[in-house]
Amino acid sequence: MLGAASQAQAQTQITIGVSVPGMSIGINMPAYPQFEQVPDYPVYYVPDAHANYFFYDGLYWVYQQDNWYSSSWYDGPWYAVVPMRVPLYVLRIPVRYYRDPPPDFRAWRPDAPPRWGDRWGQDWQRQRKGWDRWDRRAMPAAAPLPQYQRRDAGDRYPKAEQQRYLHGGNYSHRPRDAAVRRQVQQQVEQRAPQRGNEGRGPGRPEAQVPRKPPSSERASERGNDRAKAPGQGHAKAGDKNREDDDAPGQRNKK
Repeated sequence: MLGAASQAQAQTQITIGVSVPGMSIGINMPAYPQFEQVPDYPVYYVPDAHANYFFYDGLYWVYQQDNWYSSSWYDGPWYAVVPMRVPLYVLRIPVRYYRDPPPDFRAWRPDAPPRWGDRWGQDWQRQRKGWDRWDRRAMPAAAPLPQYQRRDAGDRYPKAEQQRYLHGGNYSHRPRDAAVRRQVQQQVEQRAPQRGNEGRGPGRPEAQVPRKPPSSERASERGNDRAKAPGQGHAKAGDKNREDDDAPGQRNKK
């Protein structure tokens, strides 16, 4: 386990880049970051990061080049989140907690959310009307951080196909926010056809090109496949159609 000094140094080395095709984001996070909770919000941020990096309701969230990405593990793989599907409490994070804000963010109130309608247009603003109004007295509690991931850094960082089972066995929190549940389901669906190509970004070329595992690894994977329970890791079918946690009456309260 890294000491406090080593972890602090690792956090300042976060690098973010976007690769094409597919607009998959790559983050080089050498060790589990040191989070702090945003005061009075159910969200965490990383004060020492040179990135817009957050944790909310069981997932990590990154905002880069006007795109949102999420992951269940601190160093990815990352999955794109369309603007219409970004959870409300992620949208509501005040500007001051963006550690690498776009230039226009700096002209906005630091204690208020970014002006997403200015960036994503009138159609977005109309469909997500009231996103910036909520009952602060009914704020949900912050989800626990997946502290067990501290032990998995560097060469110990698990591959994408291993992450789901480690996460399910070590992290008992289940997302309360319907938008987060949809994103978890989407990650499961997107991961299935992409096994072997985790896309962990710059500096990790082995993740960019699928490679055939050694015979010993293939044998181990066959053993793991036989041990998997049918349907393991999938969200309940009914969750996809549930509304966001904010009740309609709460969204219009100031």
